[in-house]
This record gives sequence, structure tokens and C-alpha cells, in this order.
Amino acid sequence: MIHKIFLYGCCLIPWLLQGVVAPSAVKNITYKESNEDFPNPERGFYHYSEVRASAFKLLELDNLKGLRSLQSVQSANYQVVSTLVFRYYILDDARDKPLSTAFLDNLAREFAVVRNSGVKLIPRFVYTTKQTAGSCPEGFICPPYGDAPKNIVLTHISQLKPLLKANADVIACIQSGFIGVWGEQYYSDFFGDASSNGKQGEKLKDSNWKDRLEILKALLDAVPADRMIQVRYPQMKQRLLGGVNAPVTTPALTGVTAFTEKDMARLGYHNDCFMASANDFGTYEDYGNDSSPRVGDSMVLKTLKDYVRADSRFVVVGGETCTDDYSPASDCEPAGRIQAELSAVHYSFINAHYNNKVNNDWQDGGCMDAIKRNLGYRFVLLDASIPDAAVRGSKLELNLHLRNNGYASPYNKRPAQLLLRNTKDGSVRTIVLKTDVRRWLTGEILVKENIVIPRDLAAGEYELLLNLPDAYASLAGKPEYSIRLANEDIWENATGYNKLNHTIKVN
Repeated sequence: MIHKIFLYGCCLIPWLLQGVVAPSAVKNITYKESNEDFPNPERGFYHYSEVRASAFKLLELDNLKGLRSLQSVQSANYQVVSTLVFRYYILDDARDKPLSTAFLDNLAREFAVVRNSGVKLIPRFVYTTKQTAGSCPEGFICPPYGDAPKNIVLTHISQLKPLLKANADVIACIQSGFIGVWGEQYYSDFFGDASSNGKQGEKLKDSNWKDRLEILKALLDAVPADRMIQVRYPQMKQRLLGGVNAPVTTPALTGVTAFTEKDMARLGYHNDCFMASANDFGTYEDYGNDSSPRVGDSMVLKTLKDYVRADSRFVVVGGETCTDDYSPASDCEPAGRIQAELSAVHYSFINAHYNNKVNNDWQDGGCMDAIKRNLGYRFVLLDASIPDAAVRGSKLELNLHLRNNGYASPYNKRPAQLLLRNTKDGSVRTIVLKTDVRRWLTGEILVKENIVIPRDLAAGEYELLLNLPDAYASLAGKPEYSIRLANEDIWENATGYNKLNHTIKVN
């Protein structure tokens, strides 16, 4: 092939040899936004489920696949599409002994079912989800609560470790669990009772914190470094990072420290009483230690909320509502502020099943559709500028202009790929972009990269597409695990590709 040579003064400079962008007409393309509510990986309303180790029943493949289509929810006046299943694994038969081989085998089989379903799990391992009323100070829930001692918990985490590492592809994130009723770290027989039923003035002792942190560190070790763990209270993260005396003024993650796979970058939050009260039923409190009292005043509330608002830009956040008593604050705007709060703490997912008195208000108030669309990320491709032609071995300047309308960005790593698909034979060449999709935060996004056109690419015309697949090879080729852009007429359901509606000629 004869390459063009351009004359500059006295010198002949072949563009190909210089490695710069060859001159070519640049096409400016605009795209139309879609308001459709559609399934996208690792975000949105999740479906709730639970299973007891003593009577394990596997999740069913057809039911899981069906969650990606509109489904009614019991006691709800709305329908949802889902790509996430929250799963309580209730270890009711192992509070004083190792997990059984039967349970571990069933768990492995369940992960295999999920892998073929198009959804992912949010697991939480617990020992009890029951509350027993009595004559204790709190009345509605009294000890003994039914969780397990530290040595048993550590044994169980060690047993789970091989399974969690082998099946991280189908785990969106994992919740810390294990301690207390519902695994919420509050009503516990062995790790300090932070309720008024406790015998230590409702604060936690240094020994309680050390035991809790030992469990959390073991779980961090058991889960692959590319997966995040959600803790129930922000102070739990602060004290894991800074010890039992870490103050509530502990600094949040920044863009520099985020997504490093260090402990500070791997701990997110699940708030199981979101917008239930001013401090979300104790979520934003300082639980004290041997040398400091428990404090839940307005200053602590503000400090911890500000911490979570900053930290949550870079970690996974989700949970559930638990009471409608905080209405109208938990309602739609303008009477309430639910969308502003979901945005402020960067919610990626929330329970579709509980508390539906709260969730139903969103439907009645007219903001449910917006919440369904904006939980997690929602990427809209606005426009692009791309040359019409390129020479093999030269660079092509790609400019994509997007906007993230969602409350958060993706929390798990995934590649961004520019695909060149031959218009004659359909063959596809993949070029991995440098951009990190996890840093496509809420607001405007500019992706500007110089793409090297492979020298061995056959001459011809190529359709350009954007692919945002799962990072794991086991799921990368499955379109249901790829991110779909919120635009009309660009999504390919069969491939999981987003068309850029542009063709280039390669010489």
C-alpha cells in the first residue's frame, strides 16, 4: 500500500511514521436520550431472599432470569426490574460447630445457578433473623439473641473463603453480617450489646471493638480484593482503619485513595434504616469505647453524615427503608427529600420488598420512576466526534461526551472497550480504553483518547461500538452483564454492545 506524504517546508513527513493523528474529516454525532427503565448490572432495586442452612433450597434459574423483566412486588403498588438478589444465608444449625459439607456444597451449586441467570448476589451470612419479645428494657427484642461466638465465626469465614474467592464473579458485593440479629452488629450475645438491653451503658468496650474488627479483617481476607464489603455503621470503617480510638473526624476517601484494593477503598455501607429518623436509628452515632462515652448528638450526626457523603462517592452503598414514621422527609420532593438523600450518599441499590409503606409513597408521590432509573449509574451518551477514516498503525482521536444521571458510579472494575466490527464479515477487533468506568461520577464525563489502529487490521469499513462488559472472563461474553447506555437505538441486546452509529474506513 502507498502511504500519502505531506510536504511541510523542505521536509517530507509520513504521518504513519510520526505516530500522530492522521488528517481526516471528523464526524460529529449526537445521540438521543432514553427514559426507559431497563436492567443494568449491579444496580437498582434488589429482590430479597433468604435460606436456612438447615433446610437449604436453591435459587431457581428461571425465577432469577425473570427478575430482569418487570415483576410485581408483594404489598407494593409498583413493579421493578432487577439484576441483584439480596440473600440471607442463615447459619441456624452451626452456631456451635463448623459449617456442614452439605451447606458448602449447596452454596457452590447456588453460585453456579446464579452465573447463568443474568443477575448477581449480595450475600449476608447471619445466625439469626428472629426477634423474641420479653420483659427486657427494649421489650420487643430481648436476649439471648442467637448469634455465635468469635471462634465459631472465624471458623466459618475460613470455610467460606475458597467459595467466595472462586465465585466472586457473581457476587456484586458482600455485607459484613455474622454479628448480631440480622447481622446488623447491634443486638449481640458475644460482641457487645449496643442496645439498652446491654449491661455497659449502651456503649461498646475496647474488647468488643477488637473482636468485631478481627471478624471484619478475616472477611476482608476471605473476599477477593476486587470486591467490596458493606458495613452497617460508618464508625466500623473508621475504627478498622484507625483502631478502637479512631475519631469520627477520620478523613474520607479521595480520588487518590479510591479503587486501590486497600482496606480503606473496599469498605462501603449498607443502611438498613435509610431515612427512618434524623440519624437513621443509630446509623450515625459514636458508639464509644473504654475511654469515651457513646455520643449521638447533632455534631456527631453531622460529622458522620458528611463523612459518608464524601466516602460514598467511591464505595458501594445500598440498603433498605424500615419505617414510614419519618414521613414526609422520606417522601418525594418537594414535601420530602428522598431523591436528594439517595443522591447525597450515592445509593446503588435498595430493597424492593421492605419497607413498602415507604416505597409505596414514592410511587404515589410521583418520584418512583426517577428513583428506579437513577439508583446507581445511568450513563447517557450525548455526543461524539470521530474521524471518518484511519490508516493502519496510526492514531485515531476518539471523543465521547457522556453524562451520568445516576446517584453513583459503578463500584466494581470493568473494562471500557472500543470495538471495530467489519461491515462485511462481522469480525470484531477490541481496543481497550484507558478510562476507568468507576470514575464516571455523577455529572458530565469526557472520554478523550488516541486509539492506535492495529497494523494487522484488514483494510475495509468498520462499525464502531462501545462495550462495557464484566471484568471476569466467565461473564465478559454474556450481554446481560454488560452496561447499557440510556440512549435510543444504540443497544444491541444480542451482543451487549452500544453502537456509536459511526463507520470508519481503514486503509
